[in-house]
Amino acid sequence: MTSSSSPGISLKQEGISYIAGADLPALIVNVQRGGPGLGGIQPSQSDYFQATKGGGHGDYHLIVLAPASVQEMADLTIKAFDLSEKYRVPTMLLADGTMGQMMEPVELPEIAPKESEKPWAVRGTKMEREHNIINSLYLKPEILEKTNFERFERYKAIEENEAMYEEYMMDDAEICVVAFGIAARVSKNAVTAARKKGIKVGLIRPITLWPFPKEALKKAADKVKGFISVELSMGQMIEDIKLSTECKKPVELCNRTGGMIPTPEEVLASIEKLAKEAK
Repeated sequence: MTSSSSPGISLKQEGISYIAGADLPALIVNVQRGGPGLGGIQPSQSDYFQATKGGGHGDYHLIVLAPASVQEMADLTIKAFDLSEKYRVPTMLLADGTMGQMMEPVELPEIAPKESEKPWAVRGTKMEREHNIINSLYLKPEILEKTNFERFERYKAIEENEAMYEEYMMDDAEICVVAFGIAARVSKNAVTAARKKGIKVGLIRPITLWPFPKEALKKAADKVKGFISVELSMGQMIEDIKLSTECKKPVELCNRTGGMIPTPEEVLASIEKLAKEAK
Protein backbone atom coordinates (compact mmCIF):
# COMPACT_ATOMS: atom_id res chain seq x y z
CA MET A 1 0.00 0.00 0.00
CA THR A 2 1.16 3.51 -0.78
CA SER A 3 -0.53 6.90 -0.51
CA SER A 4 -0.03 10.51 -1.53
CA SER A 5 -1.93 13.49 -2.92
CA SER A 6 -1.93 14.22 -6.67
CA PRO A 7 1.66 15.38 -7.48
CA GLY A 8 3.07 12.49 -5.44
CA ILE A 9 0.83 10.02 -7.30
CA SER A 10 2.09 11.49 -10.59
CA LEU A 11 5.64 10.68 -9.52
CA LYS A 12 4.60 7.08 -8.80
CA GLN A 13 3.08 6.45 -12.24
CA GLU A 14 6.06 4.54 -13.66
CA GLY A 15 6.01 2.24 -10.63
CA ILE A 16 2.24 1.77 -10.92
CA SER A 17 2.69 0.76 -14.57
CA TYR A 18 5.35 -1.76 -13.48
CA ILE A 19 2.99 -3.19 -10.83
CA ALA A 20 0.19 -3.55 -13.41
CA GLY A 21 2.61 -5.14 -15.86
CA ALA A 22 3.79 -7.65 -13.24
CA ASP A 23 0.19 -8.52 -12.25
CA LEU A 24 0.82 -7.65 -8.62
CA PRO A 25 -1.80 -6.64 -6.05
CA ALA A 26 -1.33 -3.19 -4.55
CA LEU A 27 -3.40 -0.40 -3.05
CA ILE A 28 -2.71 3.22 -4.02
CA VAL A 29 -4.52 5.96 -2.08
CA ASN A 30 -4.82 9.36 -3.77
CA VAL A 31 -6.29 12.22 -1.72
CA GLN A 32 -6.70 14.64 -4.61
CA ARG A 33 -5.75 18.31 -4.56
CA GLY A 34 -6.02 21.03 -7.18
CA GLY A 35 -3.63 21.23 -10.12
CA PRO A 36 -1.99 21.04 -12.63
CA GLY A 37 1.50 21.43 -11.26
CA LEU A 38 1.73 22.23 -7.58
CA GLY A 39 -1.71 23.83 -7.83
CA GLY A 40 -3.10 24.06 -4.31
CA ILE A 41 -3.82 21.89 -1.30
CA GLN A 42 -7.60 22.29 -1.49
CA PRO A 43 -9.90 19.41 -2.60
CA SER A 44 -10.23 18.41 -6.23
CA GLN A 45 -11.41 15.56 -8.46
CA SER A 46 -9.21 16.41 -11.41
CA ASP A 47 -7.14 13.20 -11.25
CA TYR A 48 -10.09 11.26 -12.70
CA PHE A 49 -8.49 10.75 -16.12
CA GLN A 50 -5.17 9.76 -14.56
CA ALA A 51 -6.83 7.15 -12.36
CA THR A 52 -9.40 5.67 -14.74
CA LYS A 53 -7.55 5.83 -18.05
CA GLY A 54 -4.11 4.76 -16.79
CA GLY A 55 -1.54 7.38 -15.83
CA GLY A 56 1.51 5.34 -16.83
CA HIS A 57 2.53 3.75 -20.12
CA GLY A 58 1.05 0.68 -21.74
CA ASP A 59 -2.38 -0.93 -21.83
CA TYR A 60 -3.66 -1.40 -18.29
CA HIS A 61 -6.39 -0.50 -15.83
CA LEU A 62 -6.62 0.17 -12.14
CA ILE A 63 -9.71 -0.71 -10.14
CA VAL A 64 -10.75 2.73 -8.84
CA LEU A 65 -12.97 3.18 -5.77
CA ALA A 66 -14.43 6.58 -4.84
CA PRO A 67 -15.53 6.99 -1.18
CA ALA A 68 -18.10 9.62 -0.20
CA SER A 69 -17.69 9.43 3.58
CA VAL A 70 -15.11 8.61 6.22
CA GLN A 71 -16.95 5.33 6.85
CA GLU A 72 -16.53 4.46 3.19
CA MET A 73 -12.87 5.42 3.37
CA ALA A 74 -12.52 2.57 5.86
CA ASP A 75 -14.90 0.11 4.19
CA LEU A 76 -13.55 0.62 0.68
CA THR A 77 -9.97 0.25 1.89
CA ILE A 78 -10.88 -3.29 2.96
CA LYS A 79 -12.72 -3.83 -0.33
CA ALA A 80 -9.76 -2.51 -2.30
CA PHE A 81 -7.32 -4.95 -0.70
CA ASP A 82 -9.69 -7.86 -1.41
CA LEU A 83 -10.31 -6.91 -5.05
CA SER A 84 -6.65 -6.30 -5.73
CA GLU A 85 -5.64 -9.69 -4.36
CA LYS A 86 -8.53 -11.49 -6.07
CA TYR A 87 -7.71 -10.19 -9.55
CA ARG A 88 -3.99 -9.38 -9.15
CA VAL A 89 -4.72 -5.83 -10.31
CA PRO A 90 -3.54 -2.64 -8.56
CA THR A 91 -6.44 -0.78 -6.97
CA MET A 92 -6.77 2.92 -6.25
CA LEU A 93 -8.80 4.59 -3.51
CA LEU A 94 -9.56 7.97 -5.10
CA ALA A 95 -10.63 10.41 -2.41
CA ASP A 96 -10.37 14.20 -2.32
CA GLY A 97 -9.03 16.79 0.08
CA THR A 98 -12.38 17.03 1.87
CA MET A 99 -12.48 13.30 2.59
CA GLY A 100 -8.86 13.43 3.69
CA GLN A 101 -9.53 16.10 6.34
CA MET A 102 -13.06 15.23 7.46
CA MET A 103 -13.90 13.80 10.90
CA GLU A 104 -16.93 11.49 11.18
CA PRO A 105 -17.85 8.49 13.34
CA VAL A 106 -16.54 5.20 11.95
CA GLU A 107 -17.34 1.59 12.79
CA LEU A 108 -14.50 -0.79 12.03
CA PRO A 109 -15.89 -4.24 11.20
CA GLU A 110 -14.41 -7.55 12.24
CA ILE A 111 -12.29 -8.78 9.36
CA ALA A 112 -12.15 -12.54 8.86
CA PRO A 113 -8.81 -13.82 7.51
CA LYS A 114 -8.99 -14.83 3.85
CA GLU A 115 -6.74 -17.56 2.53
CA SER A 116 -5.84 -17.37 -1.13
CA GLU A 117 -3.11 -18.48 -3.45
CA LYS A 118 -0.27 -15.98 -3.73
CA PRO A 119 1.88 -17.14 -6.63
CA TRP A 120 3.43 -13.66 -6.79
CA ALA A 121 4.73 -13.73 -3.20
CA VAL A 122 8.25 -14.26 -1.91
CA ARG A 123 7.93 -17.10 0.59
CA GLY A 124 11.34 -17.05 2.29
CA THR A 125 14.52 -19.08 1.88
CA LYS A 126 13.65 -21.97 4.23
CA MET A 127 10.81 -23.31 2.09
CA GLU A 128 11.59 -25.64 -0.78
CA ARG A 129 10.54 -23.87 -3.94
CA GLU A 130 11.80 -22.69 -7.28
CA HIS A 131 13.01 -19.13 -7.64
CA ASN A 132 9.99 -16.85 -7.82
CA ILE A 133 10.98 -14.02 -10.13
CA ILE A 134 8.22 -11.52 -10.92
CA ASN A 135 8.79 -8.74 -13.41
CA SER A 136 7.07 -6.88 -16.22
CA LEU A 137 9.68 -7.35 -18.95
CA TYR A 138 8.77 -9.47 -21.98
CA LEU A 139 11.47 -9.47 -24.65
CA LYS A 140 9.45 -11.54 -27.12
CA PRO A 141 6.62 -9.43 -28.57
CA GLU A 142 4.33 -12.42 -29.09
CA ILE A 143 4.60 -13.25 -25.38
CA LEU A 144 3.85 -9.64 -24.36
CA GLU A 145 0.87 -9.59 -26.71
CA LYS A 146 -0.47 -12.85 -25.24
CA THR A 147 -0.01 -11.47 -21.72
CA ASN A 148 -1.91 -8.28 -22.56
CA PHE A 149 -4.80 -10.24 -24.07
CA GLU A 150 -4.96 -12.47 -20.97
CA ARG A 151 -4.88 -9.43 -18.67
CA PHE A 152 -7.77 -7.81 -20.53
CA GLU A 153 -9.83 -10.98 -20.10
CA ARG A 154 -9.41 -10.36 -16.37
CA TYR A 155 -10.42 -6.72 -16.83
CA LYS A 156 -13.55 -7.91 -18.66
CA ALA A 157 -14.48 -10.08 -15.67
CA ILE A 158 -13.98 -7.10 -13.36
CA GLU A 159 -16.28 -4.94 -15.51
CA GLU A 160 -18.95 -7.64 -15.50
CA ASN A 161 -18.83 -8.42 -11.77
CA GLU A 162 -17.46 -5.54 -9.72
CA ALA A 163 -19.15 -2.28 -10.80
CA MET A 164 -20.62 -0.52 -7.75
CA TYR A 165 -22.98 2.45 -7.53
CA GLU A 166 -25.72 4.03 -5.43
CA GLU A 167 -29.08 5.25 -6.73
CA TYR A 168 -31.10 7.96 -4.99
CA MET A 169 -34.69 8.84 -5.98
CA MET A 170 -34.22 7.36 -9.47
CA ASP A 171 -37.54 5.42 -9.66
CA ASP A 172 -39.51 8.19 -11.39
CA ALA A 173 -36.64 10.57 -12.20
CA GLU A 174 -36.77 12.68 -15.36
CA ILE A 175 -33.34 14.21 -14.69
CA CYS A 176 -30.32 12.27 -13.47
CA VAL A 177 -27.47 13.88 -11.54
CA VAL A 178 -24.21 11.91 -11.62
CA ALA A 179 -21.55 12.67 -9.00
CA PHE A 180 -19.00 10.92 -6.80
CA GLY A 181 -17.18 11.67 -3.57
CA ILE A 182 -17.92 14.97 -1.84
CA ALA A 183 -19.72 16.22 -4.98
CA ALA A 184 -22.26 13.41 -4.53
CA ARG A 185 -23.00 14.48 -0.95
CA VAL A 186 -23.62 18.05 -2.09
CA SER A 187 -25.72 16.79 -5.02
CA LYS A 188 -27.91 14.61 -2.80
CA ASN A 189 -28.93 17.73 -0.84
CA ALA A 190 -29.70 19.50 -4.12
CA VAL A 191 -31.80 16.57 -5.36
CA THR A 192 -33.82 16.61 -2.12
CA ALA A 193 -34.38 20.37 -2.46
CA ALA A 194 -35.42 19.99 -6.12
CA ARG A 195 -37.92 17.27 -5.21
CA LYS A 196 -39.55 19.69 -2.73
CA LYS A 197 -40.05 22.03 -5.70
CA GLY A 198 -41.74 19.28 -7.70
CA ILE A 199 -38.81 18.50 -10.00
CA LYS A 200 -38.44 14.78 -10.66
CA VAL A 201 -34.70 14.35 -10.31
CA GLY A 202 -32.53 11.53 -9.00
CA LEU A 203 -28.88 10.74 -8.39
CA ILE A 204 -26.54 7.99 -9.53
CA ARG A 205 -23.32 7.91 -7.52
CA PRO A 206 -20.54 5.79 -9.04
CA ILE A 207 -18.65 4.02 -6.24
CA THR A 208 -16.33 2.33 -8.71
CA LEU A 209 -15.02 4.83 -11.24
CA TRP A 210 -13.38 1.91 -13.01
CA PRO A 211 -15.22 -0.21 -13.76
CA PHE A 212 -17.67 2.61 -14.44
CA PRO A 213 -21.34 1.64 -13.81
CA LYS A 214 -22.20 1.81 -17.52
CA GLU A 215 -25.31 -0.36 -17.35
CA ALA A 216 -26.94 1.83 -14.69
CA LEU A 217 -26.36 4.95 -16.79
CA LYS A 218 -27.48 3.21 -19.98
CA LYS A 219 -30.70 2.13 -18.27
CA ALA A 220 -31.30 5.65 -16.95
CA ALA A 221 -30.82 7.11 -20.44
CA ASP A 222 -33.94 5.24 -21.60
CA LYS A 223 -36.21 7.18 -19.24
CA VAL A 224 -34.66 10.52 -18.21
CA LYS A 225 -34.62 13.69 -20.28
CA GLY A 226 -31.04 14.63 -19.45
CA PHE A 227 -28.03 14.23 -17.19
CA ILE A 228 -25.96 16.61 -15.06
CA SER A 229 -22.38 15.70 -14.20
CA VAL A 230 -21.31 17.42 -10.97
CA GLU A 231 -17.53 17.51 -10.68
CA LEU A 232 -14.63 19.19 -8.91
CA SER A 233 -12.81 19.45 -12.23
CA MET A 234 -13.14 20.99 -15.68
CA GLY A 235 -15.26 18.00 -16.72
CA GLN A 236 -13.65 14.56 -16.91
CA MET A 237 -16.27 12.05 -15.73
CA ILE A 238 -18.73 13.67 -18.14
CA GLU A 239 -17.00 11.80 -20.98
CA ASP A 240 -17.75 8.43 -19.38
CA ILE A 241 -21.38 9.45 -18.86
CA LYS A 242 -21.69 10.31 -22.56
CA LEU A 243 -20.04 7.03 -23.58
CA SER A 244 -22.21 4.98 -21.22
CA THR A 245 -25.43 6.59 -22.45
CA GLU A 246 -24.30 6.52 -26.09
CA CYS A 247 -25.16 10.24 -26.21
CA LYS A 248 -28.90 9.42 -26.20
CA LYS A 249 -29.66 12.35 -23.92
CA PRO A 250 -27.92 15.70 -23.27
CA VAL A 251 -25.31 15.81 -20.52
CA GLU A 252 -24.67 19.14 -18.79
CA LEU A 253 -21.71 20.01 -16.56
CA CYS A 254 -22.00 21.63 -13.13
CA ASN A 255 -18.49 22.17 -11.84
CA ARG A 256 -16.10 24.07 -9.64
CA THR A 257 -12.35 23.69 -9.79
CA GLY A 258 -9.10 24.86 -8.25
CA GLY A 259 -10.15 23.65 -4.80
CA MET A 260 -13.67 25.09 -4.84
CA ILE A 261 -16.69 22.88 -4.06
CA PRO A 262 -20.10 23.49 -5.66
CA THR A 263 -22.83 24.39 -3.19
CA PRO A 264 -26.22 22.63 -3.09
CA GLU A 265 -27.71 25.89 -4.38
CA GLU A 266 -25.42 25.84 -7.44
CA VAL A 267 -26.32 22.22 -8.21
CA LEU A 268 -30.01 23.04 -7.69
CA ALA A 269 -29.71 25.91 -10.17
CA SER A 270 -28.30 23.50 -12.77
CA ILE A 271 -31.18 21.09 -12.10
CA GLU A 272 -33.77 23.85 -12.49
CA LYS A 273 -32.13 25.05 -15.71
CA LEU A 274 -32.15 21.58 -17.28
CA ALA A 275 -35.72 20.93 -16.08
CA LYS A 276 -36.84 24.14 -17.82
CA GLU A 277 -34.99 23.29 -21.03
CA ALA A 278 -36.31 19.72 -21.08
CA LYS A 279 -40.01 20.74 -21.04
